[in-house]
Order: sequence, then C-alpha cells, then structure tokens
Amino acid sequence: MCGRYAASRRPEDLVEEFEVVDLPEQALPPSYNLAPTDQVYAVLERTPKDAPDDRPVRALRTVRWGLVPSWAKDPSIGSRLINARVESVAEKPAFKKAFARRRCLLPADGYFEWYGETRGRKQPYFITPSDGRPLAMAGLYELWRDRSKADDDPDRWLWSATVLTTTAQDDLGRIHDRMPLLVEPAGYGEWLDPSREDPEELRGLLVPAAPGRLTAFPVSTEVNNVRNDGPALVEPLPAQGADGVEEQAELF
Repeated sequence: MCGRYAASRRPEDLVEEFEVVDLPEQALPPSYNLAPTDQVYAVLERTPKDAPDDRPVRALRTVRWGLVPSWAKDPSIGSRLINARVESVAEKPAFKKAFARRRCLLPADGYFEWYGETRGRKQPYFITPSDGRPLAMAGLYELWRDRSKADDDPDRWLWSATVLTTTAQDDLGRIHDRMPLLVEPAGYGEWLDPSREDPEELRGLLVPAAPGRLTAFPVSTEVNNVRNDGPALVEPLPAQGADGVEEQAELF
C-alpha cells in the first residue's frame, strides 16, 4: 500500500519531465508528508470541452488523493480508495471505468512505508529514486458531481485520484509487501492516452521498479504525525555505531 508520500517539486519543475502544456492556476505548496484526502498533483490528458475534435491536452491538475467514483453518494468513500490493486483494477466497480478512460501519473519525490519496530513502534522508511528524478506513480482519476452545489458553482466538481499498487519486489518487499506501480517516460503517452482501453495493453505499460531503481532508508518518526512537514522528514536517520558515534543509516 502507498499511504503517505512526498512531492516537493513546483509545477515549472514538472513541465519538462512530463511534457505538460497546461498548468494549474494555483500552485500547491511543497509537501513532504502527503496523506489521504490531501490535494496532490496529477498529470493527465483530456480533450478540451470547447474543442471536442482536438487532440487531448496534457495538463497538470490538482486532485484530492482518494478516488471518489462518479456514482458515490458522498465523497467520504475516497478516504478508503487511496490505492487500487492492479490485479483487480479492471473489474472493481470503483475503478474499472477510470482504468479504461481516466488514467494519470502522480509525480512524487518518494513514498513512506513502515517496517519492524524501534522502541515499541514501527520504523518509517523513505523510498525514493536512486537517481534523484521524480517518481511517476501510475494512477487513476475521477470526477464527482456535488449535487448540492449550483451548476455555476466552480466547486461543483470534485477531482480525485488513486495510486495503483503491485506486489513489492526484491529488498523493498522486506519493508512492505505492496508498492506503487511506476510508468517509465517512454510509456507516458500511451498510459495517458484516453483512447486506449485494452486492459492487457494498459497493464503492459505498468512496471514495478527495476532492481536498483529505488533506495530505502529510515527516517524520523516525526513523519508519523500528518501535521508535521518539511524536508527534514525525508533525511536519512543517523544510526549509532558501536562506539556511539553517529553513522549513515544502512540502506536496504
């Protein structure tokens, strides 16, 4: 599962990486401790409403983390749909329409998982690309209409998203048995293309991280509290050597 992640890059920093042409009107602040129901960035492609015959436009949008299906009675269901298992995503009622037509990428610096115990509580680990580039987590997005709001209310539509997950591989499986699925740059266009609907072709674009692609290290338990934020949360936790001297924490 992916239940917390960091995303500190500005929209301008994501333009080149994801070939975005449409930016949000208001930028999100950097966050090193994103939690379910928070606003996050999503890269997606949609055909402009005023030009239905045009090609889809690649945009960076702000969405709420936790997918709210279009048929939901209220948006509270989203807090339980922050992840979608790739093994069943094409069949689950909450996800199958979005998997067919509304796919996105969720840019991230890395994500957190908890493992083992230190002084009676689990130790958080930050899992991040070894090369420092952003992760492109495979996601789905959905639009939910709030029937209590007027047709001309700009907040009548709620945009939300979920992260696709798979079985964790190699050493990362020691920390948690699930991990986000990634899309490599060569597959961005096909994954985001709303005209592609074949489930098997779509699954073929999704990849677990290649060996050595990600690195994991323990970080401060301050990340356990969603109210805490800041770059210190993703700094490697110093380890105490046999002589009491601080050392770099061992990486998985």
